Amino acid sequence: MDNTRKSFDDKWRNNESLALRETLRDGSEINRWILERNGFDNVRALEEYLGNKRRILDAGCGNGRVSALLREHSSPEKTAIVAIDLVAADIARRNLAQYANIEVRPADLMANLSNLGWFDFIYCQEVLHHTSDPPRAFHNLCSLLAPNGEIAIYVYRRKAPVREFVDDYVRSRIAALPYEDAMKACQQITALGKALADLKLEIDAPAVDALEIPAGRYTVQRFVYHFFMKCFWNDTMSFQDNTVINYDWYHPQLCSRHTVEEIRDWFTKAGLRILHEHVDFYGITMRGAR
Repeated sequence: MDNTRKSFDDKWRNNESLALRETLRDGSEINRWILERNGFDNVRALEEYLGNKRRILDAGCGNGRVSALLREHSSPEKTAIVAIDLVAADIARRNLAQYANIEVRPADLMANLSNLGWFDFIYCQEVLHHTSDPPRAFHNLCSLLAPNGEIAIYVYRRKAPVREFVDDYVRSRIAALPYEDAMKACQQITALGKALADLKLEIDAPAVDALEIPAGRYTVQRFVYHFFMKCFWNDTMSFQDNTVINYDWYHPQLCSRHTVEEIRDWFTKAGLRILHEHVDFYGITMRGAR
């Protein structure tokens, strides 16, 4: 089993309910992050958007947390959801057992997906950058779009140069470690993120163009997080869950980062109209229609 596949196999088998509750909890930081980056002010806006969708694909569903969010805000009588994942389909199936009209299948985004049928909406976020050929995986998914169908993706954005260097350095140090040892290394990174967050201090940073740091007011933790290294911390999550999120970043070897222009080119080459895009320090969200 290759490194990236094993990383996620270990992640989900040891953390089956990771972020599931927070993804579904209206108003939580994770819930807002998913909605807002996709252009929805609240869950009512999501429900309105999903109202006319008859078949939805959650491509790379992990433990099924976003599949559950899509199900809770769409009609099971009118809308079928298919959720696929390379390593965690059985885990997603358990987490989604309470929901009607969701089919969970194992599938590889790099393989022929034509047996899945056509979809009005494809959601593929936090996934493509972990494939060996993200543009190919994206085009595989686009081939499943029904006429006027839409696809919404999220990929990692290329970050400031010092953070890119540090992230790759740490990744090279822990990528070969087994899950338990990698988690121990990530516990130290998580403890740093927590210590910085606990300071509850803000700084007014001047622009440093050479380091791609824009001027602005930042908490100390977010300043380090944005521009120097990923040391994730969220007060609403357990120390273990915070550590798993840092592990998710550092352990997989396949972890591409992209520019907005590059992702726009994917959509153009696929013959899609770009309907929405959102860019933050961490990633690029883009939705387009056939």
